Formats: sequence, structure tokens, C-alpha cells
Amino acid sequence: MFLNLLLLLVSFVSIAISYEKPGACSGACNVHDPAVICRTSDGTYFRFSTGNKIQIATSSSLSGPWTNKGSVLPSGSEINLAGNKDLWAPDVTKVGDTYYLYYSVSTFGSQESAIGVATSTTMEAGTWTDCGSTGVTSSAGSAYNAIDGNVVLAGDGSYYMSFGSFWGDIYSVPMGNPPLTSSGGSPKRIAYNSTGSHAIEGAFVWYRSPYYYLFFSSGVCCGYDSSRPAQGMEYRINVCRSTSANSGYVDKKGIACTSSGGSTVLASHGNVYGPGGQGIFLDPVAGGEILYYHYVDTKIGYGDGQKRFGWNLISWGTGWPVV
Repeated sequence: MFLNLLLLLVSFVSIAISYEKPGACSGACNVHDPAVICRTSDGTYFRFSTGNKIQIATSSSLSGPWTNKGSVLPSGSEINLAGNKDLWAPDVTKVGDTYYLYYSVSTFGSQESAIGVATSTTMEAGTWTDCGSTGVTSSAGSAYNAIDGNVVLAGDGSYYMSFGSFWGDIYSVPMGNPPLTSSGGSPKRIAYNSTGSHAIEGAFVWYRSPYYYLFFSSGVCCGYDSSRPAQGMEYRINVCRSTSANSGYVDKKGIACTSSGGSTVLASHGNVYGPGGQGIFLDPVAGGEILYYHYVDTKIGYGDGQKRFGWNLISWGTGWPVV
């Protein structure tokens, strides 16, 4: 009996320590707005990120070594907007035998924005076809900013894209099947922070029956090397959940996500500062869902180009994600 209790305690402590810090990373670990997926045919991990017209990196392990392999769209996007040579915030999903990669075209602080999509059957550099705009766009005076697109497959077989940054914050719009373009429905707001500059963005919806979990980044994302926000106002990862893909999200306290709700999943701790730009994927090796993100390692530096790739296994014992 005593031995069993001791083993349980040792196991608990080990898990707590392993979840406290980001998982190991070697190789090309500087990254911004990562999107991760595992190609099940051979177990290769692919990571896409902002920069280099959507940087591609691959590894045989989530912890690396990661190797940069080139660009998704080396010539930029066919979308005729400023920023079409400097693509942001990728999101990747597989539908049937095809991978769909969503990207943002915009310039910093502008609502002249659009979310585009490219497709590939292998994800290798040189195999991506730019399909242009998904039809999710915005302009000056719009209620939202059309960046940071993420697509989820709902339980009824339909697709929804969540998107948005500042202004009216985060919206959801139905997509076609396959999810190349919006299906024409009006975007619906699913998260809003009424305080300050409405600083939430980077939505990612993950379905884990019976709930849809809306993860999002809240706070100031960037420029920490020149000016850091008040403590607690830097990037952090929050979550709300709902039984509907595009409405009704609430946090642990029951506060609506559209009324400044949001429970913190991961915030600054130790030498980890400003985690965000997150996503989720089911890792066949870990046998569970992985939260991945970028963060500043205060032991290395605060510059945007110094942000690191972070990941943690998620525990769902309470019905809410814990890392």
C-alpha cells in the first residue's frame, strides 16, 4: 500500500514538472504563430509559421531537431492587397487526402485584410497551390479584422472558420465543403473583450465531445524588447467552451466570451513570457492533445525574432484544459 502511494506521488510530481515548462525543442526553434500537424503516412511533423512567406519546418519528433525546408508560397499570395508578400498566422488542417493551409494578408494595424488558402497533398515545399482568398475579408470600417483564420470540423459535418484581431475581436463564419471559401453566411461574433484596445486574437477552436473549446491569445503580443506592458497585460492563452461551434462560449465562471470572459490556460511563468499564437493537435506519439505556441524565453531575449516554439501535453480531467 505504502509503495503504491509512493509510486503515485512520484508519478504526480513527474507529470507536474513536465507540464510546468515547455517541451524540449532543438534545431530551428525560433518561431512566430506556429501551426503544427503530423503526417500520419510517415510520422513526419510539419510546422508552419509567420515569415518567409509561411515558413515550413519538419522534424521526426515534436521536440526536434526542427529543420527549415522553405516556403509555402515562395512568390507570395495572389490576393491583391498590401502585405501579399509578407504572409502571417498560418493554420493547417487535413480534409480527405488534401491539406489546407490558411494564411493572412494584411499590414500591421490595418483592416485592409484577407484570409487566403493554399492546398497540398504532401505539405512539402514546392507542392503548395495558392487558391487565393477564402472570401473572408475586411476593410476600413468593418466590424472585424480578417486575419488569424482557423477552421474546425463541426460534429454535424460542417466547417466553420474563426478569425479576428482587435476591433470587434473574434468572429465565426460557415465554410463550404471542402473548406476553400466561406459559404456566404454572415460572420457572428463569438468573443469580445470590452476593455482597453480589445486585445484578443489568434482564435483556435478544438472539438472534444461534447464541447468546442475556443482558445485565444489575450494581451500585448509583440515589441517586448523596446517596451513591455504592465505585468499581466502581456500575451497569455485563454479558453472558453460551448456545445455549439459558432455561439454560446463561456469560461469556467460561466461568463460569456462575448462579455470579456476567458479562463487562462497558460500565462507567463518562470523564464516563459508572453505565450500565445497557439493551436492544438492530436499527437500520435504522446497519445493526447498538444497545446503549441510561441513564447519569449527571458534567458535568451525579448525580441520578436527571438520567440521560441513551445508545447505541452494537455490534461482534461476537469473538463477544462490544463497544461
